[in-house]
Amino acid sequence: MGAGRQDREILDPEVADRPRTRRYTAAYKARILEEYDRLDKAGKGALMRREGLYSSLISSWRTQRDFGAEQALARPVGRPKADPRDKELARLAAENQRLAAELDKTRQVIEVQGKLFALLDQLATSSETPRGEK
Repeated sequence: MGAGRQDREILDPEVADRPRTRRYTAAYKARILEEYDRLDKAGKGALMRREGLYSSLISSWRTQRDFGAEQALARPVGRPKADPRDKELARLAAENQRLAAELDKTRQVIEVQGKLFALLDQLATSSETPRGEK
């Protein structure tokens, strides 16, 4: 009797954090709903038992399907309208580029003016001749 007990799998006494939930793909849901809608009452019960499903799941899947179809039909046809934020962003980027070019020109003008001032100052000091040397 003791040897058989040792061979048994020892169960983990820890409880899982969350129970494992089944996840269903959209294709699976659509296939089950299509099959469910074609069956009679007895067949529907057999389908739910075979797949391990509850009637509440079928109801919620129908709601999801119908809501998704409504949303798809309500979507406007054609190209989506441009987001006004994108238009504003493009305008601000162009203005930023224009101002950066203007700033670069201003810096060049200031640099040229500084060089011109230095050159004129150098010319003014070199052309000055002391009055006593004449």
